[in-house]
Amino acid sequence: MARAKPLAEFLEECIGPAFAAQGFASTDILGAWPEIVGERLSRYCQPSKLEWPRRRRRDEEGRSEPGTLVVRVEGVFALELQHLAPVVIQRINAHYGWACVGRIVLRQGRVDRIGRRPPPPVIDPVRRGEVALAVGTIEHDALRDALDRLGTAIVATTHKR
Repeated sequence: MARAKPLAEFLEECIGPAFAAQGFASTDILGAWPEIVGERLSRYCQPSKLEWPRRRRRDEEGRSEPGTLVVRVEGVFALELQHLAPVVIQRINAHYGWACVGRIVLRQGRVDRIGRRPPPPVIDPVRRGEVALAVGTIEHDALRDALDRLGTAIVATTHKR
């Protein structure tokens, strides 16, 4: 009987060619991105392409010229990433064990946040009950539901502060 294989074993062969077309040798840079740049910054930027020089020259020690990492970044975090670029390059190169990235180019755009949603706010049950009690006498269903959602959002926002 064949053993069950983890999904991770199939991941590289399934999406590896798509990553190779973008210049990435493997898919692990997306998975390691939060630990490379930090959790906070990784929510607002992600690598999109690694561009290698057209002529791959080698230095005296046989190392090839480093590539340019294209990073998609949202809004004002481009400025923060621009200032942190030398540190990020150093961390990427340390992660891979060789100088694969020489510079970072920033492209403004939306960043996919699949799987990175913040946890839902905690709502105090007593406050939630107060909202339900306040809107319970409204006869119009749609209006009651809308006011219930609004009251719950207000209670959740107030509770977070």
